[in-house]
Amino acid sequence: MYTKNIRAKLGWAFLLMSVLIPTSKAQSLSISPEHPNFQLMSVQTQGSGTDVILIPGLASSRGIWTNLALGLQSSHRVHILELAGFASTPAISNRDGKVIAPVVDAIAGYIRTQHIKAPAIIGHSLGGEIALMLGVQHPDLVGRLMVVDALPFYMLMIDPAATSENAAQHAIATREWILAQSPEQFVAYQKTSIARLAKTEAVRSALVAAGLSSDRKTIADAVYELMTTDLRPELARIKAPIEIVYAYDALFGVPAARVDAMYRQSYSSAHDVHFTRIDDSFHFVMLDQPERFSSAVASFLNQ
Repeated sequence: MYTKNIRAKLGWAFLLMSVLIPTSKAQSLSISPEHPNFQLMSVQTQGSGTDVILIPGLASSRGIWTNLALGLQSSHRVHILELAGFASTPAISNRDGKVIAPVVDAIAGYIRTQHIKAPAIIGHSLGGEIALMLGVQHPDLVGRLMVVDALPFYMLMIDPAATSENAAQHAIATREWILAQSPEQFVAYQKTSIARLAKTEAVRSALVAAGLSSDRKTIADAVYELMTTDLRPELARIKAPIEIVYAYDALFGVPAARVDAMYRQSYSSAHDVHFTRIDDSFHFVMLDQPERFSSAVASFLNQ
């Protein structure tokens, strides 16, 4: 019964995949082997100036940031991440089931070893959760945070009354369902999901390809961790200003005011938080409304 419901309920909110577009004129970097989590991500840098770190979401390529990074590189040094097990970055075979928390430590280590001072962090989807956790656990390392279409507790998108205690059962069932799908079922579900995640039809085939290039177990483990992590009680620890950018479209089937209220209530414990809604967009705001999204980023960085 639950697995049938999960297909319907996750809808546009199920955080999967991204466009697989190569980043041009970028220098590839690896995390220093001296850091214990150096295998957890790869980084490309481009441009010069103040530092901006871009974190893609679940099963996403760094390519979702290509257009944004090209616009920023004349005035910023842009660090574009890709997480191990997603898209073209190899998975880690001996991972203990944790995906998000170790990456947070890896990014903190990267900021320290590269001597980056107060970078702006922009994270989409699961990358937004990582950005928030970085601000919670390492408040002195970040200058400002932008969270794109993500909540501090993902389960609220499925059940507004969810708690971290009752989320575990749902998370276990979802992880098992992802792992149990046949290759044909997995492809079919990726195609169905991406139609809800990207309004722009032209990008959908690449989105599906990126998801299918990702490691299934890494996806399943990340979804479980995402569904069982509730950062709301810890948001007050974040010192940096937070900008929440989120999508809305009439096809969601709910009033815009209801979506506005969900985001504001979810982030109510944060000290310095601002909200920007981008209409006529699905989950991949930077692909559906690139000009409006770039404008929101420019305002965020120039504050």
